[in-house]
Amino acid sequence: MPHATPHADVVPADLDTDLHAAPGTELDTALRCGPFHVALRAAIAARGLPLQRVQHHLTRYGVKVGVTSLSYWQQGARRPQRPESLRAVRALEEILQLPEESLIRLLAEPADEHGSARRPEGRSYRSLVEASDVLERLLAELDAPLDGGLHMLGHHEQVRIGARRELLGRESHHIVRAQQDGVDRFVAVHHGDPGCAPDRTSVQALENCRTGRARWDRETGILVAELLFDTRLRAGDTFLFRYAVADGTAGVSREYLRAFGPAGGQYALQVRFDAHALPVRCHRFAQHSAAAPRSGHQDLPLTGLHHSVHLVEPRVRAGIVGIGWEWDAG
Repeated sequence: MPHATPHADVVPADLDTDLHAAPGTELDTALRCGPFHVALRAAIAARGLPLQRVQHHLTRYGVKVGVTSLSYWQQGARRPQRPESLRAVRALEEILQLPEESLIRLLAEPADEHGSARRPEGRSYRSLVEASDVLERLLAELDAPLDGGLHMLGHHEQVRIGARRELLGRESHHIVRAQQDGVDRFVAVHHGDPGCAPDRTSVQALENCRTGRARWDRETGILVAELLFDTRLRAGDTFLFRYAVADGTAGVSREYLRAFGPAGGQYALQVRFDAHALPVRCHRFAQHSAAAPRSGHQDLPLTGLHHSVHLVEPRVRAGIVGIGWEWDAG
């Protein structure tokens, strides 16, 4: 059904039209200097709008954007790039009563590294942004929202690094709670190392689920696969399931990371190395977003018998957490 697009002078009723980006304010500075996600976050905060209201106003402009995507945009975990996303940004300029082109201009500028902050040694900001756009497309092909209507109560991942120093595979154990009636599946996402072949990567259902459709993108190395529950959960129901991903198609692996949107429950990550390929150093790291510098570095000791390291996040927050490791020069 077509949507009626408001004229430029239509102002949402719950906005204060006397608010402007006064010189010297945080919003003014963000609009002038960027980056985009900081400016968007400052504009939304200045208007005092929850993201659900922002999404509602966007629908009046004939633009469909999920609350999760808006959250990722203002965190810097994603940068809107697709035509529909850029339409949303122009609508946001009107909804938030910002100067014309103020947000679009910031998107045209490459994300900088803010002084001495180094880009991650592994995946670059550009690769993460490209991957997030591809992921959005693949999920749309499966008609699957990003959150899937499930809230994470617990997630334990075990990653295996092989004798060639490659990402051999991983196993995931999820404990979730349904946020709405009718949830009957979960979409697993695997982002292989550079050079991987997602079409030769497989997903195996291990417990309380079975595999469904799968989609992949060779350029970014992303694979998405449905895990079907064989039951329809009601809002508030909890569910446990387990699955594995077999990879081993890329070259040398140097890190494993997990990105989170809304806050959730406990996350535990264990990386186990082959006895014939042990790293010389391992460390934990975190990022507020793909565009932010890494922080929270902490050395992780390698256990003697099982050759593994791990981290535990008692309650995950939006952002990225992971484990990196270094190999000797041999």
